[in-house]
Amino acid sequence: MRKNNLIRLIQSTFVFAALIAVNCFSTQVQAQERNEVLKIYNWADYIDEDLLTEFPVWYKEQTGENVKIVFQVFDMNEVMYTKIAMGQEDFDLACPTQAVMQRMLHNDLLLPIDQNFGNTPNYMNNMSPFIIDRLDDFNAKGKNAAEYAIPYMWGVSGILYNTEKVNKSEMQSWGCFWDQKNKGKMLMKDSYWDAYATAAVWGYRNEIAAGKRSVYSVTNDHSQADINLVEKELKTLKPNLAGWEADFGKEMMTKGEIWFCYAWNGDAVWAIEEAAEVGVNLDFAVPSEGSNVWFDCWVIPKYAKNTKAANYFLNYICRPDIALRNMDVSGYCSAVASTEILEAVTDSTLEETYNLSYFFGPGNDSLRVNPVQYPDKSVVDRCAIINDYLDKNDEVLEMWSRAKGDNLFGGMTFMIIAVIVLLAGWIILRQAQKAKSKKRRSGRRK
Repeated sequence: MRKNNLIRLIQSTFVFAALIAVNCFSTQVQAQERNEVLKIYNWADYIDEDLLTEFPVWYKEQTGENVKIVFQVFDMNEVMYTKIAMGQEDFDLACPTQAVMQRMLHNDLLLPIDQNFGNTPNYMNNMSPFIIDRLDDFNAKGKNAAEYAIPYMWGVSGILYNTEKVNKSEMQSWGCFWDQKNKGKMLMKDSYWDAYATAAVWGYRNEIAAGKRSVYSVTNDHSQADINLVEKELKTLKPNLAGWEADFGKEMMTKGEIWFCYAWNGDAVWAIEEAAEVGVNLDFAVPSEGSNVWFDCWVIPKYAKNTKAANYFLNYICRPDIALRNMDVSGYCSAVASTEILEAVTDSTLEETYNLSYFFGPGNDSLRVNPVQYPDKSVVDRCAIINDYLDKNDEVLEMWSRAKGDNLFGGMTFMIIAVIVLLAGWIILRQAQKAKSKKRRSGRRK
């Protein structure tokens, strides 16, 4: 419990330091009428940022009201959650992964979404039933998750690998991470949801193959025996890793610096295209043992001040043409499954076809699409969605800190020190600039 409290303390300290860094930025926001400001908190590189200037024009056309967007980014669900849970920011929109959305709903941190848009069409009806149906897994305290969250992008987790460094067949199993011959040549996500699920699927691979356990069971049933097995597997894995990463793994892959890494398929789409331009050949595989399906969703946090603009923005990004633009930027699949999306992602030049009837509906079982971006039904069928740990969260976090050892606290400490150093450097620079300015003014007076 003390270790878990320390984790929370470190996270809170990091968030506090970050708040200081953006103090000047926040002051500008406070100077404006808050009902004319829409504050959005999103992952980096996860939206077409031209939309941030286009939406206010559209919003004015629809409502006759002005709005200015303030946009901030995060790279870890935990940072986003802590910032909102502590009530330090009045974000109008945030984009958590489904498990964190569930925790926010469970802890009464979300406001319901209003789909009353007057004469404006409701574009939220474009969602794929495949995604909407999965929202039911995250209902909490009598609240229907579908009333509090709008799915944004979705995907599967797997292995991004260099085809010239490793064999394709080897990448079809999570066992490549536990194989010592690959020591120092791979990266794992610095995310306890992803790491836990991977270790659980690998550790229970025989039981899954024999039908005694399911992928959903081993990733969502957190008995003490399950947690102990995951800890054992992660401790065995750790010496093989070149490191834990939050977002830089795909870039290292494009440079050929490592052989393979745990990756989300949208990042894999981006990395494969980027690497090809510099002559590095990458590919992506979802291991045969199984993996996880995930989705990110937009929510309106409890402390939001401009819920009207927030609801209109959610409707706006569900418009098919807007969804396509965000897909082009991120490489991920939108939860929107309209005919416009289907036509846009179909590529007649591809030879192989894939079954996407689960997403686009009956009759779409032989489509020519990018299978990394849109996985075949056979791939999705061996994957399961991850819920939050809820009442077992403390136990899982304590296990995670033990499994990672000093890396967990060292990494967070490094971030905190880095922020403090940057802040100190900024203060020193400002003081130096003021001193120089004062000297120049003094020289002119002389």
